[in-house]
Amino acid sequence: MNMIWTYIIAINVVTFAAFGIDKWKARHHSWRISEATLLSLAAVGGSLGAYMAMRFFRHKTLHKKFTLGVPALFLLHCAIFALCLQ
Repeated sequence: MNMIWTYIIAINVVTFAAFGIDKWKARHHSWRISEATLLSLAAVGGSLGAYMAMRFFRHKTLHKKFTLGVPALFLLHCAIFALCLQ
């Protein structure tokens, strides 16, 4: 169970950072992190980090695939986690 918690924390920190880096790059007209990469990070367990970053950095908040997809992924991850705890 320790490895699962370590993974969950790490993927959420990485996802939060990726969203922050992408926001910084957007402001500086630099090469960007693809939306597919950001959504993939959210899908593999970083949905909480993605959601928090969207609010904190005010990034990707006008894109439906993020405003609907990230919370949906978070609910899915919560359901999976609840099933694993049983």
